[in-house]
Amino acid sequence: MQQPTGSSSATRLGDAVEATQPSGRLLKIFGTREFFRLWIAQVISATGDWLGLLATIAVAARLSEGSEGAAIALVLASRVAPGFFLATAAGVIVDRLNRKRVMIVCDLGRAGVLFLLPFVNSLAGLVMASFVLEILTMLWSPAKEAVVPDIVPKDKLTTANSLNVAAAYGMFPVAAGLAAGLAKLAEWLPDEGWVDWWHLNETGLAFYVDGVSFLLTALIIWRTAIPVRSRTERESGERGSWDLGGAVRDLREGWQFIAVNPIVRAVNLGLATGVIGGGMLVPLGAIFVDEVLGGDEADFNLILFVLGLGMALGVIAAATFQNRINRARLFPVALVVAGGALVVAASSGFLTVTTSAVGVLGFAAGPIYVLGFTLLHENVDDDLRGRIFAALLVLVRLCLLIALAVAPLLAELLDSVTEALFDGTITVFGIEVIVPGVRVTLWLAGAIIIGAGLLASWSLRKGTGVYLSTTPAGGPAGLLVDDPERIP
Repeated sequence: MQQPTGSSSATRLGDAVEATQPSGRLLKIFGTREFFRLWIAQVISATGDWLGLLATIAVAARLSEGSEGAAIALVLASRVAPGFFLATAAGVIVDRLNRKRVMIVCDLGRAGVLFLLPFVNSLAGLVMASFVLEILTMLWSPAKEAVVPDIVPKDKLTTANSLNVAAAYGMFPVAAGLAAGLAKLAEWLPDEGWVDWWHLNETGLAFYVDGVSFLLTALIIWRTAIPVRSRTERESGERGSWDLGGAVRDLREGWQFIAVNPIVRAVNLGLATGVIGGGMLVPLGAIFVDEVLGGDEADFNLILFVLGLGMALGVIAAATFQNRINRARLFPVALVVAGGALVVAASSGFLTVTTSAVGVLGFAAGPIYVLGFTLLHENVDDDLRGRIFAALLVLVRLCLLIALAVAPLLAELLDSVTEALFDGTITVFGIEVIVPGVRVTLWLAGAIIIGAGLLASWSLRKGTGVYLSTTPAGGPAGLLVDDPERIP
């Protein structure tokens, strides 16, 4: 770990020991002082991320020249698509390098891009900047996930993952409020040349604040004592080679790990497909509220609020009862509940019922990510962790890309199909039910999540008491060995 120049070995050792010893109420929650610092960094960067995303969407709409939806979709795709192609390679890089340095460099790089964004005046430039930001995020995220088990006690992993989810998604309201405040600030600034030259409008200020947030996170991570693996550990075996063949082998190992380990396979499947439901709800939610519920924008905002509230409560519940639950059993159950709730929400024609079902969906979605990440942390060895989380990011972003890009097109297609086949309505137990394409699409999304939960349950039952170790006792590297203690 990095320490100020002049510190003695004894001092460094003492600082490291002290850093891993929780003290006080705060550290009882976070486990270690180092994870608390990392979490603060995530809170700051997540707030900046949401703020930057809102500003990016606003700029895309301004530069669209009339095709706002297409422009916004293009920019969002540029934020999602790189993860599909590059996340696994990023995992290889993360597993070979000093993860702390990777996070610092990525934060500095993202800050630099964001400081340039106010001066971008073309949609192509905005897409390119978004692409670069996502590449840097592809390196930062698996590095962060890989170091969490190194600075958090095993019995605190569920709490740590709960806090990480809260940091990632709970800052959206804060960012929205901050965006509104920056808009007011932009109105108060004088109408002078230097204001225009620096682009101190509401989006420009948002990009600047987002850039500063990454400078702060880089500083916090630099001051955080994160264990550094030795060069021997990072370059052990065949993975020490930086040639193309070695990289290909590393990529193959990561995906083979997912394929042969039922626990990791189940978690990746569940987490990735679970994104489809929530992802489809965002572009289709407003359409559903309008066409099926006969509501307005305020009603849609209410649904999104309840979704976020449900996720927050679910995360809190998972953290509170972490020592009383069987994570391997509850994970697929939460998936099935989330999928079922989405089906109920899409089946209802009443705002109160739909809103309540969406709340249940959120309550189940929170634990899905918390439990899934905890299972991965507990069952993946350190030298593979970066690649596994990178592979997870690939799958998640693929499903998110499908949800954002395909859902509206599928809804329109199914709208035509149902209109042609059933005249847009069906009768169930004597009750006439309208079946627009948006409803059928959300039904399909719910069914996919339920199916993922059932497959995850089967895979986890198959994997109970089994884990993959690079150095299992009594066997060569990469074999599955029995160890009931590995599954809570």
